[in-house]
Amino acid sequence: MSIEISNETEFAVDEVRVLRLAEFALDRMKIDPAAELAIIFVDEPAMELLHLQWMDEPGPTDVLSFPMDELRPGTESEPTPAGLLGDIVICPTVAQKQAVTAGHETINEILLLTTHGVLHLLGFDHAEPEEELEMFGIQKSILKAYYESESSQLVGE
Repeated sequence: MSIEISNETEFAVDEVRVLRLAEFALDRMKIDPAAELAIIFVDEPAMELLHLQWMDEPGPTDVLSFPMDELRPGTESEPTPAGLLGDIVICPTVAQKQAVTAGHETINEILLLTTHGVLHLLGFDHAEPEEELEMFGIQKSILKAYYESESSQLVGE
């Protein structure tokens, strides 16, 4: 996978874990290894501008996704062709606030938002109850499998 991560904030983000999770999620969704993805971390003022410009909603949000080639999940026998997935923009300070509310570490919220962003780039949405059930189910499945693989790697080291 060609994944570019850019941190435009003062917030320390574990970019290695974000990269691993993004690779894991794209692999699980059977996306061609030559697909391209950008993940950008921005501060609240920058996120607020994007949120207003693209969603016409005031205030910063946690994550925005900007799909490019409208790629969709593949299958074992027919992976998604290579292409530009698009950009995921995450605001770590909003993620930090949400992590406190959720009772977990900020990195876990950032990994959740990364997965959420990947799924949006692949055409998933949560506007309707059925869509939400599907998207959040896949999101939970990817994160659970990722954390399990991460723990097994730690044990194996």
